[in-house]
Amino acid sequence: MIFGPISLIDCFVFLILLLPQLLWKVGIIQTISVAAKALPFLLFKLPFEFIQGRYFTHPARQTGFVQSSTVFEDLVVRCVQYAFKAIPSQVSRVFFSKNVSLPFFYWRTLRHGHMRFQTHWREYSIGEGNIKTTGIWIMHEPEKPPSFVIYYVHGGGFCMGSSYFYLEFLTVLHHLLIEAGYANPAIFALDYTLVPDDVYPRQVLETLEGYKHVLEIAKDASKVCVAGDSAGGALLLSLLLELGAQTKKESSNIANRSQVSNSRPRLPMPHTAALISPWVTLMSSLHRPSKSDYLDRQTLWRFAHIYAGELMIQQQPASPGNCVDDRLWKATSPQRGYYIIFGEEEVFAPDIEDFVRRQARIGVEIEGQKFDGGIHAWPVASLFLSSTKDKRLQGLRAIVNEIRRRTVQVNGLKKGET
Repeated sequence: MIFGPISLIDCFVFLILLLPQLLWKVGIIQTISVAAKALPFLLFKLPFEFIQGRYFTHPARQTGFVQSSTVFEDLVVRCVQYAFKAIPSQVSRVFFSKNVSLPFFYWRTLRHGHMRFQTHWREYSIGEGNIKTTGIWIMHEPEKPPSFVIYYVHGGGFCMGSSYFYLEFLTVLHHLLIEAGYANPAIFALDYTLVPDDVYPRQVLETLEGYKHVLEIAKDASKVCVAGDSAGGALLLSLLLELGAQTKKESSNIANRSQVSNSRPRLPMPHTAALISPWVTLMSSLHRPSKSDYLDRQTLWRFAHIYAGELMIQQQPASPGNCVDDRLWKATSPQRGYYIIFGEEEVFAPDIEDFVRRQARIGVEIEGQKFDGGIHAWPVASLFLSSTKDKRLQGLRAIVNEIRRRTVQVNGLKKGET
């Protein structure tokens, strides 16, 4: 089930769904305050910078993203740039919440002529004791065991986002897995606790519970690919470091720091990790300011401080990129390594490239694909914004093709099948 790009009427419907949730969740005063502060940007700064940057700047001085983007893509990304820096996270999180995203997904489904979902999905509760959360299962034939499972952890700076905001993205990913020849693929998307509702290590422990749940359903780690974007990529790298530490028969990093029992049974490594613009190091000099990316380095670092605190912001496993133990990274590698996709012009690009080089140097199977002129998590954003189907699916198809290449002759999928 692949819908068309976001239209102006979609934007209007989204705002209608958003407004009552803002009034309910953050209050009328803060909602009006945020809207009032945005008006000068929308009425004056946005038009001026857009026209100047797009039409009165020599192509040699334009960013690759501006040169390759459509007018709609350029305008939306400039708006997101403003929102990321200027709108408080407790307001922004409402934009991505279940109560806004799910009705909007229903609207998108109806607008494209579907009276019912062609893919089975349901919310599922996981965890035990104090570590409980939820997630969404997306399945092709739910009455049968899945032939392959993608365990997806969403991004959002640890403080916003939900699996429901990613529901359309995940249904397209599921559709492409079927197209690629997987008999009965499934996706489990985790909803972890957002900060500041709770902080590290809660989110990593929930990610671990999600992985245990996926293994219970898949029955075999060779049928599991872990995938995620941005902060979700950071959580998955933290998870892999925890699994790698268990493999090395070392004390659990997370358990030592959170008074969680380290007597948990050792868990096998997943088959593959497919990461979109992962936040490898929470705070790094390699994070570069970018004119075209919608992320802002200072805002990212503020989110990182809230998530990990002063004690852990530059310590692994909270900040995976700060791990310098090559033996641990080798033990951490999934069975068929990593596939990482990122944008040339995003804030995280130098840090991601450094991570890819470090892993390759110690013999870990890893491939990084950099999109020219791309910005942060563009395979996710382009699905909604790009005007042509090829551009909208370019990143997702690359991910599915790479996962398929690494899983030939697994679970009945033979090389050469379509």
